Amino acid sequence: MRTFIPFLLVGAGGFIGSMMRYLVTVFFQDFQSIPYGTLISNLAGCFLIGIITGVSAGIPQLSNEARLFLATGVCGGFTTLSSFIYELAEISRSGDFITGSFYFAGTLAGAAFAFYLGLSLVKISLRV
Repeated sequence: MRTFIPFLLVGAGGFIGSMMRYLVTVFFQDFQSIPYGTLISNLAGCFLIGIITGVSAGIPQLSNEARLFLATGVCGGFTTLSSFIYELAEISRSGDFITGSFYFAGTLAGAAFAFYLGLSLVKISLRV
């Protein structure tokens, strides 16, 4: 029989990540042009998962349970592709295609950059 612990870890992490995302969204809700709350959540989440990936490679003692809680749970709850797509559609429906294009490109490029930045910082710190 499989243990229920991994599901609890992912659920607890997802709860924490979702609450963090909501706080970021509320904090940045007054900015109208680009949904900065979602953008910041996605970029920060990619940065954090880059750090977790780097730490997992550099510290074998980081358990599968810790990775489930942090990467799948917290980062999964914190980042949000569905909100990104919804907000991108709303920007496009308003006819502001330039802002939508910047939001789209900035999110994708920024997310990739944030992931590799987090991963690189861990690699550099493990060498020192």
